[in-house]
This record gives sequence, structure tokens and C-alpha cells, in this order.
Amino acid sequence: MPNFPDDLKYTEDHEWAKADGELVRIGITAYAVEQLGDVTLVDLPEPGTTLENHGHFGDIESVKAVSELFAPIAGEVVEVNGALEESPELVNDDPYGEGWMLTIRPSDPSQLEALMTAQAYRELVESQ
Repeated sequence: MPNFPDDLKYTEDHEWAKADGELVRIGITAYAVEQLGDVTLVDLPEPGTTLENHGHFGDIESVKAVSELFAPIAGEVVEVNGALEESPELVNDDPYGEGWMLTIRPSDPSQLEALMTAQAYRELVESQ
């Protein structure tokens, strides 16, 4: 079973979100990475892009598939992990650290509370 840090919030689409002051950092879970296999490309929006809650914000390609990425909460993209352009494998190596995808300024920070805890996400994954 992959690792699911307790300080993150999770979605049914296998993204994670972590509050960092007034901003929220977003990435995909170790479970998603396990399902994808070796990541070969991550296509992310430009800073300044407005994301809708559960809206499509990019794509991730692997040797197995191309998958859509969905925003855990609504907000404006403040920063994108530029390292993924040259080294998309960072998502495989460290999905909760160096493999993060973007940072947003949430339009409604309370949306974070509606996301799953690590325990709830673990139970979801175990049931699949």
C-alpha cells in the first residue's frame, strides 16, 4: 500500500492538496503514480489561470496512459513546478515532495475541509 501523508487532503480523482499559509499546493497521490507507471510528460496551466473546483487543469502522460488532472479546490494558479517540464519522473520519485504540480490561491479556502482525510482516502483505495 502506498504512503498517504496525514497532513494532506485527498480527492476521489487521486489528487492531494496541502495548505501552505494562504496558498494550497497540489499534486497526485502515490496510488495514482502506481497506477500510471513511468510518467513521461506533465502538462500544466500557466500562472494566473483560474481553476474551478474539480475542473480539469492539465494532463499527465505515462507509458501506460494519458490521464486528466482535476483541481481539488477552486483558485488561481500562483506557481507551477517548472522542474516537471525537464524531469517529469519527479512525480514517480517523490509525488508529495519534488513531484508537486502547482500552487494556487484558493477562492474559497473552506473547500479544503470537504476533501478526504488520509484515512478516508486509504479506505477508498483499499476498496478499489
